Amino acid sequence: MQDAGIPALRTVAAYQYGAGAGRALFPEDEAYRVERSNTGRPQQVLREDGKRLVSVGLDGRVTLGPAGGQRLVDALEFPRARVVVGDESEPFVRDGKNVFAKFVQTVDGGVRQGDELAVVHENGDLLAVGRAELDAESMRDFEAGMAVMVRSGVEAAD
Repeated sequence: MQDAGIPALRTVAAYQYGAGAGRALFPEDEAYRVERSNTGRPQQVLREDGKRLVSVGLDGRVTLGPAGGQRLVDALEFPRARVVVGDESEPFVRDGKNVFAKFVQTVDGGVRQGDELAVVHENGDLLAVGRAELDAESMRDFEAGMAVMVRSGVEAAD
């Protein structure tokens, strides 16, 4: 049975990431484990295997977990909802280190400061999820400064 809060979270995801994102994060044919606060507010949404898709902030917006970031990368047209970095940054970002502007190769032109997004390698592999500290234009223009505060790095697949 589908949790009653999932349709609302699909709407939030569509607002944050655009059309198609809600269904990408929360497909209708899947069951979810929703962890709730004492007041009943959703706090975490996990896949059945326990991997975190999103956390839900007090403002109602979602923050991505690695599993949620992967779903967005797989479903959304490049470069939507992501920042792209190269080989030089890959090991650091996978380890949970922040992304600096001088290493950003490509970024979704609609990214605003504070947006949640995926950090991917130039080959398309998900490296991390985090929060944009700069808007897209600044990420492209700046030679210094933090572009993305990484929340969770993603280990390389064997």
